[in-house]
Amino acid sequence: MGKIYLTEKDLINACISQDSQAQFELFERYKVAMFNLVYRISNDYDEANDLLQEGFIEIFRHIKNFRQDSTLGAWIKTIMVRKALKGIRTQQIYEDLNEAIVSDELLLDQWIDAEMLDQAIRSLPESSRAIFVLYEIEGYSHEEISKLLNIHKGTSKSQLHYAKKLLQKKLSKDYLSK
Repeated sequence: MGKIYLTEKDLINACISQDSQAQFELFERYKVAMFNLVYRISNDYDEANDLLQEGFIEIFRHIKNFRQDSTLGAWIKTIMVRKALKGIRTQQIYEDLNEAIVSDELLLDQWIDAEMLDQAIRSLPESSRAIFVLYEIEGYSHEEISKLLNIHKGTSKSQLHYAKKLLQKKLSKDYLSK
């Protein structure tokens, strides 16, 4: 049986020394959460797998630069978010929000299952989906999102609002059709 790294610091030091067992353990600890993150942003299973691999290659290359200002998980998450955003950025055009948006009167108070919500999130336009995932699921602030995406804070807020309206419309429609 291989060595088990009890502390994050031990694991980081072993990865800096290019210990393949430590790298495997680091990958195993974070792969599911990071795949889910990049998949939610990219909305493409194959692309998410590629982004996951590219992200971990970057992590192992640069782990010696990890300053431990935050947790290792937060540092890894930042790298993965940037990878995923870079992957969609070239295709991404922020939609004109002057188009008609769902009425504010539409309320969603019905029960929704996780699969229905996941499908609705995946159906969002890329720009709105990325902002929704970063803000609502990953907990980034509009300030952080604006820096990551190189957009105005107001654009982040309006895209989030737009995403919520689209989700509300989609989920209401799906719920009523059952």
